[in-house]
Amino acid sequence: MQPCYEHIERQRQAYLEELQDLCRIPSVSTDPAHRADMQSAAEWVAERLRRLGAQVQSLNVEGSHPYVSAELGSGERTLLIYDHYDVQPASLSDGWTSEPFEPQVRDGYLYARGVADNKGNLMFRLQAIEAYLQTFGDLPLRVRFFIEGEEEIGSPHLPAFVREYPERVRADGCIWESGRRSDEGIPILELGLRGILYVELRLRAKSRVLHSSWANIVQSPALDLERRLHQAFLSLIDAEGRPFFLRDLVSQPSLADLALLPRIPFDPHVASQEYGLPLLPGLDGVEALRRLFFEPSCTLCGLRVGYTGPGVKTIIPNDASAKIDMRLPPGISPQIALVRMQQHLKQHGFDDIEVQPLVGMHAARTAPDAAIVRAAQKAVQAVYNQAPIIYPLMPASGPMYDLCQAQGTPAVCLGATHPGSSAHGIDENIAIEDYFAMTRTFCHLLREFAQT
Repeated sequence: MQPCYEHIERQRQAYLEELQDLCRIPSVSTDPAHRADMQSAAEWVAERLRRLGAQVQSLNVEGSHPYVSAELGSGERTLLIYDHYDVQPASLSDGWTSEPFEPQVRDGYLYARGVADNKGNLMFRLQAIEAYLQTFGDLPLRVRFFIEGEEEIGSPHLPAFVREYPERVRADGCIWESGRRSDEGIPILELGLRGILYVELRLRAKSRVLHSSWANIVQSPALDLERRLHQAFLSLIDAEGRPFFLRDLVSQPSLADLALLPRIPFDPHVASQEYGLPLLPGLDGVEALRRLFFEPSCTLCGLRVGYTGPGVKTIIPNDASAKIDMRLPPGISPQIALVRMQQHLKQHGFDDIEVQPLVGMHAARTAPDAAIVRAAQKAVQAVYNQAPIIYPLMPASGPMYDLCQAQGTPAVCLGATHPGSSAHGIDENIAIEDYFAMTRTFCHLLREFAQT
């Protein structure tokens, strides 16, 4: 693959500038004010794929942001590449060192919103394919791209796209949008991800909203509403934050899964320093990983009483809400988790609280001996001269079940981020050397997957 490496090195600056160009587009899917930017990002990606020689279509379903679907190459094997061009909101006032949509290179790192999640991974994959084509003339397999603009808002239209265009996502294996290396610099392969149920608890007092000038002679329900929602949340979890109402549904991990855990470098003390939060007491590395991958969580993400929008609104409020995130291991569907939560709240006297589901996704798993996993292992070994670390799951969530597992497509995460990449946070970044090492790795993966 040396000629491929040499092409990548010659194009190093051009490839880096190209990534920066894409990161300048503020493709924030959560904000309707950025709808034109979403369109611009989709068009930018589609045009880049056309320059690669792919057959490209931009498609919409049910008012979605554009999906970019593309295909090139031929062969017995088909590789699906899933990425997204949308990003989380960001502004300088959040605490960024530089403008989040004006990419900057500092000390070997590229800083920009979306560079880690997910534009960096998207671009090194396209550039690796270009390098392979420029070096060898043809791809040894068919490559299909499925690039969406709604991953950061829960991919609400993705199941409809798969139903309407199933032929565009059929494949023998998939490289998923995310992926990172360890603190020691070793690439991590994640063989699936957890599911999610995200809900809003809503509570309204019997009184109506009242002008706040009456506050010194009436009893405001605000504190009672907040207290009741807080009590409802505390009823859901045990002392270690695990949901009571799902305990009997948790399956024991297989012996093969448990055998992976001691091989994963995880120091609770180091992790606590990295996260800026203490870990639960009494957890060694293996037990922490077992809970992380194979047990559900239940997190209070936000609590609101009355008006919290911009400016001034002088009221005595009559409503409150809480947003709750549950991560679900394989075997617990978001539908079952929702029903169990509703039943639990009713049985514990909180039947006046409405539970509104906002996002639901199934967990997904890939077998460690799948061809795409073996190809990824060989590609990492070829570039890094060491075997990758294998995670049975990614602790986060995404639409892998609908796009891959439900179609019979094994998927694996292999990407260019690192533990300090700060995806969704301030000063999001990637290490430039990681980026180009993964570009070389992906060149190997194309050949390995075609032959494995």
